[in-house]
Amino acid sequence: MSEIFATTGTIAAIATAIVPQQGSVGIVRVSGSEAIPIAKTLFHAPGRQVWESHRILYGYIRHPQTRQLVDEALLLIMQAPRSYTREDVVEFHCHGGIMAVQQVLQLCLENGARLAQPGEFTLRAFLNGRLDLTQAESIADLVGARSPQAAQTALAGLQGKLAQPIRQLRTQCLDILAEIEARIDFEEDLPPLDDKTIISEVEKISAEIAKLLATAEQGELLRTGLKVAIVGRPNVGKSSLLNAWSRSDRAIVTDLPGTTRDVVESQLVVGGIPVQVLDTAGIRATEDQVEKIGVERSRSAAQAADLVLLTIDASAGWTTDDQEIYAQVKHRPLILVINKIDLAAAETVQYPREISQVVKTAVVQNQGIAALEAAILEQVQAGKIQAADMDLAINQRQAAALVKAKTSLEQVQTTIAQQLPLDFWTIDLRGAIHALGEITGEEVTESVLDRIFSRFCIGK
Repeated sequence: MSEIFATTGTIAAIATAIVPQQGSVGIVRVSGSEAIPIAKTLFHAPGRQVWESHRILYGYIRHPQTRQLVDEALLLIMQAPRSYTREDVVEFHCHGGIMAVQQVLQLCLENGARLAQPGEFTLRAFLNGRLDLTQAESIADLVGARSPQAAQTALAGLQGKLAQPIRQLRTQCLDILAEIEARIDFEEDLPPLDDKTIISEVEKISAEIAKLLATAEQGELLRTGLKVAIVGRPNVGKSSLLNAWSRSDRAIVTDLPGTTRDVVESQLVVGGIPVQVLDTAGIRATEDQVEKIGVERSRSAAQAADLVLLTIDASAGWTTDDQEIYAQVKHRPLILVINKIDLAAAETVQYPREISQVVKTAVVQNQGIAALEAAILEQVQAGKIQAADMDLAINQRQAAALVKAKTSLEQVQTTIAQQLPLDFWTIDLRGAIHALGEITGEEVTESVLDRIFSRFCIGK
């Protein structure tokens, strides 16, 4: 049995990020039958404070043998089943930093708890029926959300907006299976099945699955974000574009060509989508070894990017160097940015007319940034990915299970069309039911759970 499935006993972990000299509060979470006895061993609550569920106590944490003071803290008690894990849970709210929480955690481990595995608190919540698997995955998405839209989508999943339609589809499949199996067991007592009705119901379920599958790319985009590379010759305004767009001085801007020697990164949010913007070194032939390395990294960044912003100088027009760079990136999704329109009219620039999206900017005057963001969202929507107003978005694991369910249902229709016996109908129908159950956790293997929860942080 995998290590993450050793869910017996009482577990403890630091549940907050620990940053030296920055964290104001650090929390040590303990879950299991020994959680409250451990708290009573370590925590002294002065006065007549009542030890009861969902009450916060004020007091001191002391070493049980030496009585040495470890920290002044708060203690939160949550008795089963009214807790995150549906077990007895206590939380020591200590002063932030490193030493206090680490000492408290060590005392918990010395007095009956063991260190929690990654995601074990949430795994226990799942195994104890507080969460289904889609809600557990939504918690991980919420913790890792990189934009408000991603957080909202994760919250929708946590509220069951994905599990509900999946369960409904699975119930419909179970109802069809029951009808078929009833005919197998009691053929003489029941009227024959209406093939057309069964096919119609299966088609409706497949159509609903297809709608859910359409959100897979949306979900991936919200979770991982869009990687955008700004490329072009030296001194066309790439670094100025990054600075104006991010409203910061991330990149050095000078009149000297070759100033940017490496890829400079900035994190933005455009239309609810996390965007990683890469300002690359100017691409040109050079004998400078350091700059040459930067140019190669620029080419690599352009090839790996989801979208390339090919930036040119309006005052210089479309040059031979621009054409060479374009030849290297034209197979990528691309927007042409004609910069420095304050120095020359963009209409005079002759560029390849096969470039469908062109944005005109004067970034030193903050002109054209809104138009650039709108063009990026157009590129996103051209890929049939809706960037906003999403109620839910499935992840890769859920998408794979839905594909299996849809394939099984298509095979059911083929089996019926071929007029095979009813027993054959049930085989693929059971496959669809199993695949849908994998999504919510009603049918799930140990290896799947291991893979999901091992990606969580230890305190969650």
